[in-house]
Amino acid sequence: MKVYFVRHAEPNYDNHDDLTRELTEQGRKDALLVTEFLKDKEIGAVWSSPYHRAIDTVKDFADQAGLTIHTDYDFRERKVGDGWLDDFDSFAEKQWADFGFALEHGETLGEVQTRNLEALQRVLDSFGSASGEAGCSNVAIGTHGTALSTVVNYFDTTFGYGDFQRIVDLMPWIVELEFENDRCVGVKEYDLFRKTCLERL
Repeated sequence: MKVYFVRHAEPNYDNHDDLTRELTEQGRKDALLVTEFLKDKEIGAVWSSPYHRAIDTVKDFADQAGLTIHTDYDFRERKVGDGWLDDFDSFAEKQWADFGFALEHGETLGEVQTRNLEALQRVLDSFGSASGEAGCSNVAIGTHGTALSTVVNYFDTTFGYGDFQRIVDLMPWIVELEFENDRCVGVKEYDLFRKTCLERL
């Protein structure tokens, strides 16, 4: 079974509301690259963070495949704090150096990682080896850059701040996790713009 995590396409940063932040016009165009990538991957179910930019990135594929988008709140992006953060790079570096660091009313990377892994396990448990809605055995999940990075870090601990900086502006970005009996046996990163694949595990 393969799980394809899809980091959303370019969002409208003028909208500071995490839930409703939509894709830009360029983001909507780039989301079509996701459709093209996933169309032959035998996807039987589509899940997503409830945030609009994540849903909208996988929506064209789901519509074309005739699949419903299921949402799980635990796939949402990390909460930084109560306000908009201008110096994001310094904050991100501190968080990657210490998975227990958070701003007031924000989340640690450890907390983000835990809830995303719990959501992933629920998907694996519900889908398992059974065929999905389209009679296929693989899953696509619409997600976010930091949330997905913590998932990759769990399965490959060499993924750290330098890797996060490498992908911070890569939208969309796809990571494939391959499972055998609930054990991850493969991790691959896909750059849809350069059409490259990086095998991490």
